Amino acid sequence: MPFQKLKPQVEAILENEKLSVEHRLTQVCELLQESISYYDWVGFYFKNGNKEELKLHSFAGEPTDHTIIPFGKGICGQVAVSNNNFVVPDVKAQNNYIACSINVKAEIVVPLFVNGENLGQIDIDSHTEDPFSREDEDFLEWMNEKVAEVLEVGS
Repeated sequence: MPFQKLKPQVEAILENEKLSVEHRLTQVCELLQESISYYDWVGFYFKNGNKEELKLHSFAGEPTDHTIIPFGKGICGQVAVSNNNFVVPDVKAQNNYIACSINVKAEIVVPLFVNGENLGQIDIDSHTEDPFSREDEDFLEWMNEKVAEVLEVGS
């Protein structure tokens, strides 16, 4: 797993204050998608103002029609409500799954907390069956903590 090698690269991107937060998050998405073979789509969704919905912020991969996701709907919407990681080894087995692509076989969503509040999440789709491990969760939790630091400074 390249996670240990990715950590300093993620930190370097996030610490580059010459770029907007949106640009930095897009670069992080691109880095993950290019570096981890089973990360086929990587995106950050954030709470859309005071609305009970998520809005796509930055991503790497195929464009998606799902730029707004209501709380409770799909995997991302469920994480917005539960505040817990959600690892889906087989999306076909989920009755509340929003299909983004016929190629997606698995998904992982990890919430992003700023000052204890769930403000967003990282969402990763994979064209590989059951690819996500505890290592993925640990890495994504670490990464979201780093992203939260940037968001705290920017807010």
